[in-house]
Parts: sequence; structure tokens; C-alpha cells
Amino acid sequence: MFLRTCAALISFFLLRGCTVTGPGHPMPLQYKAAGGSPEVIAVYEAWFGHPRHISVGYNSQDPDVIKRQIEQAKSMGISAFVVDWYGDREPFIDSSYALMQKLAAKNKFHVAMMYDETDQDVGATDEAIADFTMFHEAYLTSKSPGHEAYLTYQGRPVIFIFPKGGHTDWSKVRALVNTWNPVPFLVDENLPGNDANAFDGFYAWVNPGAKGWDPSGDNWGQQYLSNFYQTMRDKYPQKLIVGGAWAQFNDAKASWGLNRHIAPRCGQTYKDTYNFWREDFPSTEPIPFVMIETWNDYEEGTAIEPGIPACDNSKQTASGKDATNQLTAEQSQPGNQK
Repeated sequence: MFLRTCAALISFFLLRGCTVTGPGHPMPLQYKAAGGSPEVIAVYEAWFGHPRHISVGYNSQDPDVIKRQIEQAKSMGISAFVVDWYGDREPFIDSSYALMQKLAAKNKFHVAMMYDETDQDVGATDEAIADFTMFHEAYLTSKSPGHEAYLTYQGRPVIFIFPKGGHTDWSKVRALVNTWNPVPFLVDENLPGNDANAFDGFYAWVNPGAKGWDPSGDNWGQQYLSNFYQTMRDKYPQKLIVGGAWAQFNDAKASWGLNRHIAPRCGQTYKDTYNFWREDFPSTEPIPFVMIETWNDYEEGTAIEPGIPACDNSKQTASGKDATNQLTAEQSQPGNQK
């Protein structure tokens, strides 16, 4: 099998080396894409229309808006929205999520929860357990409206974690979700830390890398993504790997903004991050997901909903449909590099 694989892909592996077990070689990935390339999902902010957030011209609880967004995302090759969710700390967002799940089910789309951990240092674990219990009962049981739309991998729900305070004992949350049927995948941000055993996988998030934020925005994430993918490949091949893709970053409109920037580079930042997983994984081992960050976070300037930035003289943005379809076509070519 080793010889046949290398012979079939010799031109590719002459540059990259064969993925085989043994000293100096990474182990095969335990979790791979169901098809020939990763499933594309996108982070979704469901807080617009709430007075604490900027006005973007629509309300996240408008059914017509959500249906339009679902259809637009589907046309771009996106299969699911990953919705930031805060439990009962944010009733407005919870209501938005409930509507999103129902409409996703009706429109053959998927939805997942990204749990935003509390930043409080007292009671974080109890709050997480209560929130997960609430979410399970409201959205994941067979009686939950739209439950069939929830994003799964190998028949198991996929739940993302957005860490904040860092005071949650995730081993206790893990013990809770292990009682669910089916048991979900828990996917945390960035590389594994001290609580790695509590999580099934990890996702890359918008990050300029070790050099930090450059005022020009030139640090678009190459160093960060290289470190993330290589570390996951070499040290954690048994974990579910979720890639990250972003078009730009500019938190000038956010009340919490710190004047941080990643330049769009005429759309090249999106193209490079979208395809970067190919630098470290052969076409025979596509990672399960690539997560676009984000669909509609206008406050941190990462939204691709209005289109992918471009520097064409005739227009400033390329349509999201055209740009993403172009990247999807590029992904289908064996051995294509970023």
C-alpha cells in the first residue's frame, strides 16, 4: 500500500514526503473530511438589532433576513453557520439562534453552537454546565424544533468553544456531555493546552502570529496557521482539526477595539488562509472542516457577507459567490498550494 500510494502521488510527495507512520513521519489523521475537501462553515453573529451593537441595516431576528443569508451562504459553498451563543446571559441571541435553527431545517442548511465562556472567575464551571444542559434540552433532543439541522460529524453534534475567562473546568463539562446520546465533539480554540483531554478537536482563529499585530496589517496569519497546522498534524493527529479562514480584520467599529488590523490584500488574505491547510496535509488527508471567520462580524471587520475584498478598478468588492466558488474550484485540484 505504501508503494502504491507513493507511486500514485509521486509528483506531489517528492515535494512534501509521504505521510506514513514511523520515526520522523506524522501519523495518519484520525478524522478526515467526508469528501475530497473540507466542509466549509462560517461563524455567525446573531446580535444585530440589539442596542449594544452597531446597526448593520438588519435585525438578526428577522426571518426574511436569515432565509436570505442562508441562501447566499449555500450559493457560496458554505454548509453551516456556527452561531455565537451565551446561554441565558444573552436572551436576544438565544432567540436569534432558535429562529436560525428552525429556518436552517426548513432550508436544508446546518447550524452549530459556539459557546462563549463567561469571563467571570467565580462560578464559570457551574454556569457552563447549566448552559450546556439548557442548550441540549432546547436544541439537540429529538423534540427540539429544527434539531435535524444541527451540524454533525460522523453522526455526532459538533460544539465549538470560544474561551474567555479561562476559569471553566472543562473536564466536568466533558463528563456532562459524555452522558448525552449521541456524545458531541467539543472543539476548542487554538492549540491544545493543559485541558486538552477534555476536547475532541481544535480550531484556528483569526490571528496575526507571534510577531503580533502590524499597523499596516501585513501580518495576515501565515506564521500562526503554519504553527497551528504543523503542531496538530505532528502532535495531535488523533484530534479533530478545524481550519480557519479570514478575509481581513479591523476592530475600529467595536467598542472594545484595540486598533488591530489584518489587511485584505486585494482578497489575497482570504485566498491564502482558505487554502493554507494544503501546506501541511496531502490531498489524501483533507481536514474535516474549514471555518470562515466570519460571516457577519462587522464590528471587527471580518464579515464576508458583503463580498470578498478586491482591488479591481471597476469595483471594490468581488461577490462572495464568485470568490468562494473560485477557491472551491482551486481546492479540488490535487496538489494545489495556497
